[in-house]
Amino acid sequence: MKIGFQGRHGTFSEIAALSYFSTQEIEPCGYPNFKLILEDVQNGVLDYALLPVENTTTGIISRTYDLLCHYDIHVIGEIDIPIHEDLIVVPGTKIEEISEVYSHPEALLQCSGFFAEHPEIKSMSFQDTARSVEYIRDCNDRSKAALGSWRAREYYGMESLIRNVQDNDLNMTRFFAVSAKKEVAADADKISMMIVLKHEPGTLYRALGILNDQKINILKLESRPIRGRVFEYMFYIDFSGNMNDENVEKAVRALQESSEESKLMGCYKAAVPFHQEKAI
Repeated sequence: MKIGFQGRHGTFSEIAALSYFSTQEIEPCGYPNFKLILEDVQNGVLDYALLPVENTTTGIISRTYDLLCHYDIHVIGEIDIPIHEDLIVVPGTKIEEISEVYSHPEALLQCSGFFAEHPEIKSMSFQDTARSVEYIRDCNDRSKAALGSWRAREYYGMESLIRNVQDNDLNMTRFFAVSAKKEVAADADKISMMIVLKHEPGTLYRALGILNDQKINILKLESRPIRGRVFEYMFYIDFSGNMNDENVEKAVRALQESSEESKLMGCYKAAVPFHQEKAI
């Protein structure tokens, strides 16, 4: 199976792909951006893809969510991946030699405490965490370092000067597994939807009331601006349930009927809590 992920060998997205499909033989396929991944999933070039959607430190990854609504694909699962950002350097480098640290903007934000402690070091945005490690290797310059994964460090033959630079020891990213095929596991227990409500008082209150009336637990609610409209918003909702349950099916239908626009993004098995997972 061909599995798409953003970035090169050694990104956390590749780790997510390998972890989610750990019991299957796959061909991981790195892409420069999410748009190309989604196009190839929709067109059947890829069987599945792993996409980051939320981080425990920086919150929702909005560019992923916003793209999901524009493609005919389905969320078929999720996985939570611990994000341990190492300060990766040319072997032998000392901290006082470093003047620039390169990484993906999300990774830089997740390590803001490090830059506060080292104001002399500049944070430099780069394509992705693994590409930044490759860049440091190619430069072979001790004034440059990168924030990335242990996998990138090993793949590019570099050294971790400081491990676990991230601000939050429980720094984790939630990844969606997506497919062009609508796959619903028998034990699915989580649903993700996007809805656009009428721009008038009480519509969100009534929409949430639908779930309350059916005694359905809301797990997540996010608002995002609608492109092309002034201060109007769509909502992403995650809630517990399986579409085979009568009360859940009734609630979803009612949400769809009360919305100007809606998309059932997927019904899938929620990620296993991290403390129950095997170490990567």
